[in-house]
Amino acid sequence: MTESPATPAPRKLTMYRNGSVYTAADPFATAMLVDGDTVAWVGSEQAATSIADSAMEVIDLHGALLAPGFVDSHVHLTETGIALDSLQLGGVRSARELLDAVADFSGSASSADSAVLGHGWDETQWADPALPSREELESAAGGRTVYLSRVDVHSALVSSTLAAAAGLDGLDGSGSGGQVKRAAHTAARLEARRLPAAALRGYQQQALAEAAANGYVALAEMAAPHIGSIEDLQLAAGWNAGPDAVPEVLPYWGQLADSAEHARSILDGLGVPVLGLAGDLNIDGSIGSRTAALRADYSDAPGERGNLYLSAGEAAAHLAACSLLGVQAGFHVIGDAGLDAALEALDLAAAEVGEQKVRAAGHRLEHVELADAESISRLAKYSVTVSAQPGFDAAWGGDDGLYGQRLGPRRHGMNPFASFYAAGVPVCFGSDSPVTPLRPWASVRACLQHNNPAEQISARAAFLGHTRAGWRAARYRNPMAGQLVPGAPASFAVWEVEELMVQVADGRVQSWSTDPRARTPLLPALDTGSEPVCLQTVRDGLELYSAGSLRS
Repeated sequence: MTESPATPAPRKLTMYRNGSVYTAADPFATAMLVDGDTVAWVGSEQAATSIADSAMEVIDLHGALLAPGFVDSHVHLTETGIALDSLQLGGVRSARELLDAVADFSGSASSADSAVLGHGWDETQWADPALPSREELESAAGGRTVYLSRVDVHSALVSSTLAAAAGLDGLDGSGSGGQVKRAAHTAARLEARRLPAAALRGYQQQALAEAAANGYVALAEMAAPHIGSIEDLQLAAGWNAGPDAVPEVLPYWGQLADSAEHARSILDGLGVPVLGLAGDLNIDGSIGSRTAALRADYSDAPGERGNLYLSAGEAAAHLAACSLLGVQAGFHVIGDAGLDAALEALDLAAAEVGEQKVRAAGHRLEHVELADAESISRLAKYSVTVSAQPGFDAAWGGDDGLYGQRLGPRRHGMNPFASFYAAGVPVCFGSDSPVTPLRPWASVRACLQHNNPAEQISARAAFLGHTRAGWRAARYRNPMAGQLVPGAPASFAVWEVEELMVQVADGRVQSWSTDPRARTPLLPALDTGSEPVCLQTVRDGLELYSAGSLRS
């Protein structure tokens, strides 16, 4: 007797209505139908009434905004989870306060042997920028190992015990004080991150939950050998195949290759698929730790110009190797001298393998904070995507901010978002979490309110840079990702908002943009003093987060 084939389970139908849907299909849409993992329809309330039936779950939005889910184009999952669960140092304002915080810290530590992990100190906010010594940290922690990352995560304060365990003496950047940079910082961080797989997974889960609760449907994980182990990368990439409802992880691995064969061997040896050998493959460091490579001295440290970790030749070999394989390469680049090295590397790689292969591979550069017009033009020539962090300008821009202290008048050239757009450079946005928090609307507002008015962009451009552009930068397999139109993935977030409007950097175009004939989709007003509240996050039709109020 032949058995009948099993009847496939019916696909779930969900109708969202009575709200506002951000979609290019209909700027006045108030409703959306989700069929399984796909957007099936968007349209008006009247049409929704005629479509809705008893087979659907109907969710009343009560005026809420339904919009494409956010993509964070640069995060560090384990580091973010550790920062969420560790000693928070963003509010300390002196070495004494920091030492007191270490002494008082209990957190998740359950024994005298537990490490004291912390994040977020920034001596540029202190009246006296003097930092505590290793011995003072050791004493404050009662003999525990101490690792406290600076806000930019490019240097840290460490205790004597950790310094000894990591073998820091004699390494570049160890110095005699508590702060470690460069090679010494890499060694200290890796020693502090020698954690069981269960602990690493737990920290990643915290980061993913935080992202889902803030409307993110995908995160680009910028793993690298100097940040964490291959096991850490494997755990991060493994979330995509696991049973947990979490944002999609877009994994990168920042390891240098010197030939196509070497690049292939690296990729084959990872044990998980990655999108490229890109991300935090550092050409230079950070402004805050004075390790970003500059053409001229730091304004507050004569004689210092930062560090180049890779030569143009090394970067060129890496770009050429990845271009031949057709995979993304990329680097962490912040200072203008660092960008000079990256651009020279692009020229050298193009001379070796051909400009078309370089362009076709879709390479990316992370941060690119200090760029002049000529450099921006050269980036556009090679179709290099800039993965930028608007929160950096919000945190450190302005006359009295970190950029002003470190760079003086050069701060006006930092994070030139409008110039990138005007030159045709592809741009996507992220947080570099835990450097800045997973707060997407604050990041959109930072674009709109850039400290340099000439580099401000509209809220719509910023929103697209935080959503659809993130998928494109990762060369995502579905070209419809990041928009809510029929046939697109059902990946979105629902937001409680105070007001919807069009917000642009140039007031001369405001009146036309807000005219109904312009058919411009509306976004939350970002000047109200409060952020939109995430009510639900959905990826491919699967609920990642719910505040509970939508169905109440």
